Parts: sequence; C-alpha cells; structure tokens
Amino acid sequence: MRGSTLLPGGAVNGQQATLGVMGGGQLGRMFVQAAQRLGYFTVVLDPDVISPAGLVSHYHIRTDYLDQAGLAQLMQRCAAITTEFENVPAAALMTLGAARPVAPAAEAVAIAQDRAREKAHFVRCGVACAPYAVIETAAQLEEVADGLLPGILKTAKLGYDGKGQIRVRDRAELAAAWEQLAGVPCVLEKMLALKAECSVIVARGWDGVMVNLPLQLNLHREGILAITEVHEGNVSPALAQKAVAAAKAIAQELQYVGVLCVEFFVLQDDSLIVNEIAPRPHNSGHYSMDACDLSQFDLQVRTLAGLPLAQPRQHSPAIMLNLLGDLWRDGATPAWDRVLALPGVHLHLYGKLKAGKGRKMGHLTITGATVPEVRATALDAAALLGIAPF
Repeated sequence: MRGSTLLPGGAVNGQQATLGVMGGGQLGRMFVQAAQRLGYFTVVLDPDVISPAGLVSHYHIRTDYLDQAGLAQLMQRCAAITTEFENVPAAALMTLGAARPVAPAAEAVAIAQDRAREKAHFVRCGVACAPYAVIETAAQLEEVADGLLPGILKTAKLGYDGKGQIRVRDRAELAAAWEQLAGVPCVLEKMLALKAECSVIVARGWDGVMVNLPLQLNLHREGILAITEVHEGNVSPALAQKAVAAAKAIAQELQYVGVLCVEFFVLQDDSLIVNEIAPRPHNSGHYSMDACDLSQFDLQVRTLAGLPLAQPRQHSPAIMLNLLGDLWRDGATPAWDRVLALPGVHLHLYGKLKAGKGRKMGHLTITGATVPEVRATALDAAALLGIAPF
C-alpha cells in the first residue's frame, strides 16, 4: 500500500498523526524520539514490558508480533507503520500492509531474512558478492565445489551479529558444521582475504527519491560491530562512489521504501563485494545523530510519513564506539564522568536495565574539527572504558 504525506503536527481522521513501529529495541527507541521531535504520536508493538522503545512511546502494545488482536490495535491507532529489526515476521508485515502503508514492505524484509534469497537478489542487481552455494539437503552438501573451501557456513535465516555462522576449512569440518547447525538450510560462502569492511545507508521514499549517508568504515569484533569511522580519507572516493551506487541499485531493484543498510567487504585488491542488507537503520549509522544535519532516524521518519528527502550533510568527522554490556563488569558503572570530560563526546544509552556480554547497551560518538583530533579523543575514550584500541 502506497503511503500519503502525513504532515508533522497534522491530523488523520480528526486524530493526531500517529506512526507505529514493530519492535521495541534501541532502534525503535531512536525512531520514536525522532518522530516525536516532529510532533508525531507513536505506537510500539513489542512483547517486552520494559522494551527501550516502549518506555518512551505514547503507546505500547505488549503482544507477540503475530498476535492478531495486537496487530489490529496497531492498525487502528496508526496511519503508517515501520519496523526496527529484520526478524519481525514478514507475515505480520503482510497483514499490516493490507490496511496501512508499511515501510519497508513485507517482501523486502522477507528477502533480507533469507540469505539464499538475498544472494539471488544481489545477482539480479548485478552487484558482486562472495562465491556461494545454497545447502538445503545432504546431497547438496556432497556437491559443494572444492573452490568454496575454506568458507563460512551460515544459516539461511535468523543469523545476526555473528550468530549462526561457523568457519570451515575442509569437507570434514563442513559436514560437522552442517550437523551442528541441525541441518537447517544454509549458505556456504567462500572465505576471502579482506582489507576492510564498510557500509552505506540509503533512504528511499514512496516517490522513488533516494538519498544516502556517507560511506562508513567498520570494525567488527567477534561478529559484532565495535567501531565505525566516517570522515574524508577513510576510503578512496572511487570506492565510496561504487559502494553508494551498488547500495542504491539494491534498493531500487527491491522498490524499497524506508532506510536500508548495505554492508560490504573490501578485498585486498580494493574490489568491493556486498555482504548483506539490513532493512532498517543500522549500528554503523548511529554517528549521524551527532555528525549530520539529518540522522538515519530522521530519514526513517521522513520515508514513512512521505515527507521530502533532503540529501544529508555530514558537518563533522566522526567515530562511533559501540558500548556492549561487557563494560559493566561485575556490576560496576563505566567512568562516564571522565569520558564526558573529553571534547566532542556524545553519549547515548538505550535504557536497558540489564547488561549482558555482547548486549548493545549504547554508543559513544566523538566529533571534532579534524580527523586527528577525533581519533585522539576516541582513543582516549576507548582507554577509559577498557575498549581495545583500533
């Protein structure tokens, strides 16, 4: 269902314009806050009674994502609906989309939820990805080409932050890994020598207009994003231009509406291959809240509400540090007083009440006038927090 323009502070059928979001995590929280700054009412559907987004939204529907009564209530309250994480059931988005504008659409989310369909989409777009094979049966396991090893075996569905992935060096390890993953449908990707990882966030409106944030250079640790750097010189202009063009091609082929993150690998010869897509705002775009005149969440609100999409402008070089629950060691509170004494530091905590290993609790963005200044401050902040240097 195509969206119509929902003006900030306007009314729909005599009621304040209300935007809904499926999912109550930190991405939903930041979407809600961006929407509220423009005067929209917000509704969150999430089963967690203390979800970060639910705690700050006007309304919180505390039901499962497939609960028909909850979906009906969301449709009744909202003029348009988005999602904040990729594993919201596509079936629920299909139900919502029959009555309300939903962005991104169920079909686009379903493709992002299935690595096999995702890889096939990249091929259709003419965007290079790592050599791969789909493995759904024991026969397909036996037929894997020798050239795909060593590789990484990934579950076709429900994998994120390095979960559902096993590195394999040979056929024996491949067979053992497939058995360890319970024989579910998988994708085997050839392991390639990487020079860097990067991502591009694009936003596409109902009218097909697309804008993008600058290319983001990313560092992962144990499969989880740790650090993002966004500034001139982090990659070559030619590489950045190629990545943006590829990201826009992927969004265009999907007829995507909303904010989409496309993650890439940079190989040793500086060639670029796409890794995966996230049909939502992304950790690597969090810096935009402090370093750009429009954040990824501002773009998410604009795409959903049918508002004009202006090209974002980055006004400061930035480095983002992901803050995981590991920092709250033995119940201790990190030294925020010392960190906040550093120049150009912006702390964002997500309101989560329990810190766990690998759990995303917040992020820290450092901005400044020059890249050396920002890097020096980021290294100081990392040292104060006990984050490994970069």
